[in-house]
Amino acid sequence: MSLKVTVVVGNPKAMSRTRKVAELLVEKLLEPGTYECEVIDLADHTDEIFAWPSEKVAALNAQVAESDLVVFASPTYKATYTGLLKAFLDRYPANGLAGVTAIPVHTGADFTHAMGPTFTLSPLLVELGAMVPGRGFYLALSQMDKLDEVVDAAASEYATNLSRLSNVAASVSQTTLAAQS
Repeated sequence: MSLKVTVVVGNPKAMSRTRKVAELLVEKLLEPGTYECEVIDLADHTDEIFAWPSEKVAALNAQVAESDLVVFASPTYKATYTGLLKAFLDRYPANGLAGVTAIPVHTGADFTHAMGPTFTLSPLLVELGAMVPGRGFYLALSQMDKLDEVVDAAASEYATNLSRLSNVAASVSQTTLAAQS
């Protein structure tokens, strides 16, 4: 079985460094051949992101909600994520991301807002029903020269958290699961 992975990039600039960081995190976290990854670069959809309704954006929202793992990536804007990403996420109802494992990622000029993905984006993702397996990942642009090393460390931390979570999941009572159905 192949994992369905989506990277959602909220940078207003297409093909950004933020996208590169998010894609690299997926590559370093998951074993090659075990997943299929789609990238939604919201900069490519600015013509419809604020249009209500939009069949195109609704389809993108559905794709994300049906994913096993989603990396939500944004540059840091005013100490938080972009309005572009917020507008995309605002289309979900309560628990619209239930069952999705979500990793919040921010990039920024320096470490001033390093807690941004944990403090601002994680709570929104949890409110939408997603499971966030640890603190958000923040990359300062001064770290781009050692990108592989920094992303390796983040991927290792997420892998440890997910492995421990899988141990708990393996012990979840079948009675509990049946009651949820």
